[in-house]
Amino acid sequence: MNADGLSRDAVLEKVREHLSTELEVPVAKVVESTRLRDDLDADSLDLYELVMELEDTYGISVSEEEAAGIETVQQAVDFVAERLGVPT
Repeated sequence: MNADGLSRDAVLEKVREHLSTELEVPVAKVVESTRLRDDLDADSLDLYELVMELEDTYGISVSEEEAAGIETVQQAVDFVAERLGVPT
């Protein structure tokens, strides 16, 4: 996917919206420091859904090992931004 015109903030908003919808929490509760498991009670299936959404939306692939290392909203956004070469 071409990163032209895509900003880190746009990636952050997409991740926040997805988590808010998927986990039925207010989007305001989903900030960069939010821990997926501890703060949002996300389980393995929720995290799998997030990874699938990121892969589908941004045309990237995430290995199981990489997915296991994503514990916060910031880490998810940074991972996508790095893969796409989006300036931070």
